[in-house]
Amino acid sequence: MARHSASGSNAEEDANTGSNATLTDNNDNEEGLDWRVEVVVGETPRPKCKGTVVLIFQPAEEGGGGAQKMIEAGAVDNVAAIFGFHVATDSLVGTVASRPGPIMAGSGFFEAVISGKGGHAAIPQHTIDPIVAASNVIVSLQHLVSREADPLDSQVVTVAKFQGGGAFNVIPDSVTIGGTFRAFSKASFFQLKQRIEEVIVAQASVQRCGATVSFFEKERPFFPVTVNSEALHAHFTNVAGGMLGSDKVRYRHPVMGAEDFAFFTEVVPSTFYYFLGMQNESGELLRPGHSPYFTINEEVLPYGAALHASLALQYLLVNGSGAQSQSEVRGPHDEL
Repeated sequence: MARHSASGSNAEEDANTGSNATLTDNNDNEEGLDWRVEVVVGETPRPKCKGTVVLIFQPAEEGGGGAQKMIEAGAVDNVAAIFGFHVATDSLVGTVASRPGPIMAGSGFFEAVISGKGGHAAIPQHTIDPIVAASNVIVSLQHLVSREADPLDSQVVTVAKFQGGGAFNVIPDSVTIGGTFRAFSKASFFQLKQRIEEVIVAQASVQRCGATVSFFEKERPFFPVTVNSEALHAHFTNVAGGMLGSDKVRYRHPVMGAEDFAFFTEVVPSTFYYFLGMQNESGELLRPGHSPYFTINEEVLPYGAALHASLALQYLLVNGSGAQSQSEVRGPHDEL
């Protein structure tokens, strides 16, 4: 089941106590994820306490919306709290980092086909050049963040795909561009989505071209903002500080990367996501998770297993008889 990606543990409601707890080790099958299965399998708490901890091994984290599928399958029904983590190759083994509130951005993808009229490059007056139109579109999209967004409201629009033409002397009939957009609030995210489509269509028309825009909402669902519970951040700080030392618990600034774990934050009352240091101080510098040269420092395995298990156990010991019910799901998070 946990073929490459693994989302770790969550807890279902205990039939007698009505208590819940969740642990999730959320993984990505592009990032050397089998090791995290070992962390989760090794983490299950043994002491008896009121409540249940269930381990989730989740597929399709990287863009596939696997967490959403797990939710639809009922994997987090009656769950009161869920914890997830990711390795950090820029932090030392034995350190962890997180923050309360938003920690990772909401994200989406877009693709546009800009259509003109192809022809010979030596007689451009007889063509409608979609490459020129697409170039103007890309420049205009950059203004959405630099000129329209509040500088204190972090947003990103990146065009990372440009495909058009196959010859040096032929203007193509069409060009395809695509990219990603990200924001830390729902309002800003959907404003960006609206403006991306408006700018693409309008700028293409200035160059006499047509344009169609797709956001792949069914194939690649938008990732929500990953938001950490204030209460669970305090819980995390206490547990991690007691286990590793308070100097090993670091503050982590929000990043514009997105995380599939965010889907759980929309249905589970309390959620928390943190980063687990993996860099060995005396070892070779590790490459980031999406690098083809990513390698595992196995020294991190006991740290991840022990901390994740302790977060669940201590949560149940404190909240075992009075955990929040699924019906008390918190409201939406719309601030940075």
